[in-house]
Amino acid sequence: MSDLFSLKNKTAIVTGALGLIGKNHCFALAEAGANVVACDLNEGGCEEFAKNLPGDSVGVGVDITDSDSLKNLRDIVLNKFGKIDVLVNNAAINDMFENPLAALEQSMFENYPLEMWKKSLEVNVTGMFLCSQIIGTEMAKKNYGSIINVASTYGMVAPDQSLYQNEKAEQTFYKSPAYPATKGAVISFTKFLAAYWGNKGVRVNTLTPGGVENSQNEFFIKNYSKRTPLGRMAAPTDYKGAVVFLASDASSYMTGANLVVDGGWTAW
Repeated sequence: MSDLFSLKNKTAIVTGALGLIGKNHCFALAEAGANVVACDLNEGGCEEFAKNLPGDSVGVGVDITDSDSLKNLRDIVLNKFGKIDVLVNNAAINDMFENPLAALEQSMFENYPLEMWKKSLEVNVTGMFLCSQIIGTEMAKKNYGSIINVASTYGMVAPDQSLYQNEKAEQTFYKSPAYPATKGAVISFTKFLAAYWGNKGVRVNTLTPGGVENSQNEFFIKNYSKRTPLGRMAAPTDYKGAVVFLASDASSYMTGANLVVDGGWTAW
């Protein structure tokens, strides 16, 4: 049974590798036996991080919105490992307002900046498209591979804006339209690509995580946890098993699916 989950001698590319969940994706795949290629914008950071991973793992600086950068990544990986077995499209951006005092007004749908909308589309959707096109094509040539697109519960259900209120029930900011819209696109794109490359032996699935506890204030954590059937936010390690399952032969008859790991958030 353990062989079903083994990634020995597999090569796995993970984008957004320096993020909280991205790092855990890398460790999960490497611990299962894969040679991991950790990718993010910060090349030096990727190289340093990869030194901590088991196996013959490497770090590569990549801009997923730049096709030339992705072609360079492809060539580096093929020259070193000879093949690509797994692609985890994890890189994404979420709203970050430079001025917290202006966050409430700017995050309102009526005022949401077009530039932020376009940037989210560029990274969260176009970046995923380019990675899949340039890296996934190599898998299709070999008639084997697994692509894992990381979405969000907000790609399935609308944000609960009351979560972003303070103890006085004052709205501090709004979850903007860009993140849910782009994560919904991830789920739809996954289905398209699964159907398109099914006859090439390339499986394409979505991993939909729930909210991860990461230094949020106590009031937010309490309210989020109350909204979740399991009564807590996710730990950064809670998705390690899911990513190994989707990457390995344990999910060999699974494609076009959305694996939801959210503590029950979308169950009610």
